[in-house]
Amino acid sequence: MSADDTTLLSLVYTSRAAAPFRETALTHLLEQARSLNGARDITGMLLYRGERFIQVLEGPAHLVRGLARTIGRDVRHRDMRILMEEPIEERQFEDWTMGYRSLQGERDHAPAGFRDSFADLEYADERSTTLRALAELSLWFRVRADRSVTV
Repeated sequence: MSADDTTLLSLVYTSRAAAPFRETALTHLLEQARSLNGARDITGMLLYRGERFIQVLEGPAHLVRGLARTIGRDVRHRDMRILMEEPIEERQFEDWTMGYRSLQGERDHAPAGFRDSFADLEYADERSTTLRALAELSLWFRVRADRSVTV
């Protein structure tokens, strides 16, 4: 067994939808991802807004990298860019097979200092910008997910 088989990896990418997704298409994509990723021991978070995806994938390094290659060839995506890839000690999204939040059409605003977009990550070259943005998006997603459970 190689280290790549046992090392947990977190990979974050952004891409653009090749064509706008309707809510039913997003639901189908989510169901497919949950099924396939659950069988592969891959967890993560998926956000979609303004024809852009950002996804965090976590799991065994060789499986996460293989899935990223598959996504990069998927005709539903274009302009895929890996923002971050690093070994992790533990999963940030272990509670979800694939956490999901469609930001399409949501009109409530994030508190001052938080973001509701990730457009600036598309061209960010500074690692600290990417890490800060991902932490903010992760927090936003978790707060929203918790709020929807308690409402």
